Amino acid sequence: MGIKVGIIGCGSIAKFRHAPEYKANPHVDEIVFFDRKLERAKELANDFGGIAVETVEELLSDPTIVAISDCSSNEAHHINSSHALLSGKHVLCEKPLAINVEFAEIILQAQAMSGKKLMVDHNQRFTKAHQKAKEIIEKKELGEVLTFKTSFGHQGPESWGVDKSNETWFFKKERSHYGVAGDLGIHKIDLIHYLLADEIEEVHAFQGALDKVDEHGKHIEVCDNVVCALKTKKGRLGTAAFSWTYYGLEDNSTTIYCQKGIIKIYHHPKNQLIIEKKNGEVVNYELEPMQTNENQTTTGVIDSFIDSILQNKETAVTGKQALASLKVIEKIIGY
Repeated sequence: MGIKVGIIGCGSIAKFRHAPEYKANPHVDEIVFFDRKLERAKELANDFGGIAVETVEELLSDPTIVAISDCSSNEAHHINSSHALLSGKHVLCEKPLAINVEFAEIILQAQAMSGKKLMVDHNQRFTKAHQKAKEIIEKKELGEVLTFKTSFGHQGPESWGVDKSNETWFFKKERSHYGVAGDLGIHKIDLIHYLLADEIEEVHAFQGALDKVDEHGKHIEVCDNVVCALKTKKGRLGTAAFSWTYYGLEDNSTTIYCQKGIIKIYHHPKNQLIIEKKNGEVVNYELEPMQTNENQTTTGVIDSFIDSILQNKETAVTGKQALASLKVIEKIIGY
C-alpha cells in the first residue's frame, strides 16, 4: 500500500523538485496539489498524474493524506506547516523554516503537540561531495578544522520562478523577508553547521540591494548581496558570501581549512571534492555533477523524508536544526 502525499504551493520548487521526486519514489502512489492559483495546481496534477484541490482545507482534512510538502512562500510556512502538523500530517517544509524565529517556534510547537515528523529542505546535506567532506572532517583525516569560507550565488530568482519576472515574491519584503540570505544563505549556514558539527555564534555582516530592481524599476526592498564574517561556538572562523548578482556561472563552493590540509568542495566541474594536503599531495574525487537551477538532479530529500516516515526514525534535517540556521540568518540581517 503506497503513501498519499499533498503539496501546498505549486511554484518552481514543487514543479522541479518535490513533485518529480515524489513521483519517482516507489512508496508514493498519489499526489494531491493545492495552490492559491488553481490553474497551477491543475497543471502539476496533469503533469504528474495527481489531483488538484480548490482549498487547503480539503488537503488538510483528507485522512488518507499521510504527508505534506509545504512549498508555499516564506511568509506562509508557519501557517501551512503548523496547520498540517496539527491535522496529523508529517511535514516537509521548504527553507527557510519561517520569516522569523518566533514563527519558526510556532511550527516546532505544533510538531511537539502533533507527534508527527517535521523535516526542512536543507538539501545541501544530501550531496555526495558534502557527505564525503563530513566523513573526512569527522575522521580528522586532516586534523581539526580551523577556518572556512563558503559562497552561494547565481543570477537571481527572477529567472528561476514560475513567472520569470521581476515581480517575483522573492523580491518582496513582506513575503521573502530575508532576500538572498533566506534564499541561498541559509543553505550554507546549515551546511557549515552540518559539516563542522558546530554552530555559528557570532556574526558581522554587510548587506545591500546593489543591482536588482522590481517590476517598477525600483531597487528591491530586500538584500541581493550579503558578505559576512562568522565565528562558531567551537572557535572556528569563517567567511560567507551570498549573491543574486553572479552574472555568470553559479557559485556553490565551500573551502574548509584544516591543520593538515584543505578541503575544496565544488570548485571544479569534474572533481567536486579536492583534498590538498600539507605535504603537497592532492586527491581528486569525481562524485556527481552539482545540482544547479539549470541542472535539476534528484536531491534525495524526498526519499529521505519518506524513509523517515516508513522507518519511524528522526528526519535528516530536524526543525531544531533549521531553527538554529534561521537564528544565524536573523543575526546576519540584523533583525
